[in-house]
Amino acid sequence: MWNFYDRLRTGLARTRDAFASRIDEVLAQPLSPAVFDDLEAALIQADVGVTATSAIIERLRARRDARDTPSVRQALRAIIIELLGESEPLRIAPPPAAIIVLGVNGVGKTTTIGKLAYRLSRDGKRILLAAADTFRAAAIEQLAVWGQRVGADVVRHAQGADPAAVVFDAIAAVKARGIDVLIVDTAGRLHTKANLMEELKKINRVVARELVGQPVERLLVLDASMGQNAITQARTFKDAVDVTGLVLAKLDGTARGGAVIAIAHELRLPVKLIGIGEALDDLQPFEPREFAEALLPGG
Repeated sequence: MWNFYDRLRTGLARTRDAFASRIDEVLAQPLSPAVFDDLEAALIQADVGVTATSAIIERLRARRDARDTPSVRQALRAIIIELLGESEPLRIAPPPAAIIVLGVNGVGKTTTIGKLAYRLSRDGKRILLAAADTFRAAAIEQLAVWGQRVGADVVRHAQGADPAAVVFDAIAAVKARGIDVLIVDTAGRLHTKANLMEELKKINRVVARELVGQPVERLLVLDASMGQNAITQARTFKDAVDVTGLVLAKLDGTARGGAVIAIAHELRLPVKLIGIGEALDDLQPFEPREFAEALLPGG
């Protein structure tokens, strides 16, 4: 059956070709100590990053079952799966739950919210959207369009309103209407702006205060095509807000999917969802084994 990860393999064609071809070239040599050095260079060139690459090579050298080219390839895939970590579902039970969606402008944040609302609605959840990116009128309107498209109401204020006030009103609506999941859109100006981080902290405090004891996800959306630059963004958000998981968007349009390994390993955050296209169902839970096999097939 033509499932999501079949499509991911197609969508990751450039990543796979860039990643797997480098690995294949190295492993075409007779196995020797120099092969591990060449493999280290190939992984760094494939945007896996120095830290994650060092961890991979260290584990690979220590494996007694990696003694010929096929077994090295199999061991490499197994280590990548280990570094990616276990798949972790969204924590949205018991209701009401909140999902605060974070990320800089242009990473696909609002589109991700629309797809997520569609996915949860399809699972029978009642969804409410909060337009807390009040700095751009276009962001409010875009979220409203997604709300209409997926059948979810949107709590919105005028442009320039206090984002935390929007969230406060949205939570009141959640309680009054028996909503299962509140999804909050947030501003996405440059992650280096201190005032943006303070606003995110304020939103976080409002949610924690008004939904005491309820599940809250703080999902950071990263553009997979940004490679190592995404890690810099993520560290800033992680320092400001207790990020609980990552969403990797635009995996179909990048040749830098090796950075997924670096992001997961260096940030010690679970990748919870990945997106590969513009269709409503092009957002799916992240499965490390399936992803590794799509990235490094065969062997």
